[in-house]
Amino acid sequence: MKPSRAAMLAMVGLVAAVLSPAALSTAALSLISLPNSDRPSYDFHNESCPNLRQMVHDAVEEAIKEDIGVVAGLLRVMFHDCFPQGCDASLLLSDKFWSELNMPQNNGIRRNAVYLIESIRVKVQDTCGPTVSCTDIMNLATREAVMHFEVPGYEVPLGLLDSRAPAPRENVEQLPGPDFNATQLIESFQSRGFDITDVVALSGAHTIGRSSCGSFRNRFGENADFVRWLQGTCARNPNHLQDLDVTTPEKFDNVYYNNLKEGKGVLNSDMALTRDASTSWLVDGFAQDQGWFFSQFGTSMRKMAHLPSEFGRNGEIRKYSCSWANLHGPKGPTADLAASA
Repeated sequence: MKPSRAAMLAMVGLVAAVLSPAALSTAALSLISLPNSDRPSYDFHNESCPNLRQMVHDAVEEAIKEDIGVVAGLLRVMFHDCFPQGCDASLLLSDKFWSELNMPQNNGIRRNAVYLIESIRVKVQDTCGPTVSCTDIMNLATREAVMHFEVPGYEVPLGLLDSRAPAPRENVEQLPGPDFNATQLIESFQSRGFDITDVVALSGAHTIGRSSCGSFRNRFGENADFVRWLQGTCARNPNHLQDLDVTTPEKFDNVYYNNLKEGKGVLNSDMALTRDASTSWLVDGFAQDQGWFFSQFGTSMRKMAHLPSEFGRNGEIRKYSCSWANLHGPKGPTADLAASA
C-alpha cells in the first residue's frame, strides 16, 4: 500500500529533521543573512553591484533562447563544482597540466555553460568592477536557469570566493557515478549532508540533458525492451548523445519520474531509485505531484549552494578569467609557460 500524500510529507519532515547537518540548521542559516558583514549573505552585492541579478537573468534567458541545453549544462557545472569541496568555481579552472574538467567524472560537461559564466563575469566586471566571484555568478546563473521553468526560486549565499586551485583528484572521484545503485547514491550524498529526499529530488535534474552511450553501457544486456532500444541506438551511432528524459527532453518537469516508473530511465542510477524501498516512494510521489517535486528541488538546490567551501575566506575574486587564478595575470597560465621556456 502506497503512503498517502500526508504520510509522504510527514516522512520528509522526519528525515530532514534527523539527517540535516548542523551547518544547515535554522540558526546557522539565519547568520548568513546578517548585513554589513564580510561573510556571505543573500544581499551581499546589493550596494557594490545592485544590478547583478538582472544582468545574470538577462544573460541566462538569452542563452536559453539559443540552446535550451545550457540549463542542463549549468546544473551539472554547479553540482560537479560544489560536491567535491564546496562551491568555489574550482571546476572552471583550466590548466594544461591539471583541470577538473579533464577528469572522467566531468566528461561531457557542456562548454557553452562554462562560456556563459565567463561572459557574465565580463559584463559584471565592466559594470561593477572585480566585486563578484565566478562562484556567485555560477550559482546565480544556475538558479535563473531553473527558475525559467517556473521552479520556485531558492536562496543562494553571495559573497563566496573562488578557489585558487582545482579540487584534489580524490575529491572529484567521490562524485556519484551513473552506474551507482541506490545504496551507493545515498551514502555518497549523505557524505555531503544530503538526505534521501535530496537524492531523489536532485536526480530529477535528469529531466533535462543528455548523456553519452558510455554512461549507460553497463546496462546493455538487461532483458528489457527499452534497454535493447538504447543498445541498438548506440550500436548504430557510438557517439550518440541520449536524452535522459525520453518523453519531454526540453522541459523541466516531473515526467522524468513517470519514465522511471515505466522502466524508461536511461542511467543505472536513475532506475536504481525505483528498486529500493527507501527511494521508490519518493519517485512515486514526485511522479504524481510536480509541485512537490519543484518545491523539494529548490530546497535541495539551496542546500547545494550552501555546501561550505574548503577555501572559506582564503579564496579570491578572479579578475582576469574564470578559467585561471589571479596569480597567472591577465594573459593566463599559457603566458607563464612561455616565460619559463
